[in-house]
Amino acid sequence: QVQLVESGGGLVQAGGSLRLSCVTSGSIFSINTMNWYRQAPGKTRELVATITTSDRTRYADFVKGRFTLSRDSANNTVYLQMNSLKPDLTGLYFCNAATVFSNYWGQGTQVTVSS
Repeated sequence: QVQLVESGGGLVQAGGSLRLSCVTSGSIFSINTMNWYRQAPGKTRELVATITTSDRTRYADFVKGRFTLSRDSANNTVYLQMNSLKPDLTGLYFCNAATVFSNYWGQGTQVTVSS
């Protein structure tokens, strides 16, 4: 089992920045990738960014150049730095840990970008 706790969401004006955190605990050794997903109002959840065990990162096209995903292994935490935010990036952001057999989710943290 893996437990995930997100934090860092909030209300920000367009052009502003936020940093989301996801603290992991439990069977961390079993995690293959750490991911952030976004669920916009009335839409399905979509992948935003991924970091692998070798710290390779991948980003959805709609956040490239704006978001940076990083890891602090000493504190079992991943960070999503979000810059130049736009209103269409509003949504509930979820941290996800993918293992060979399972997917684990945090409770989500709300990001609201006002115009």
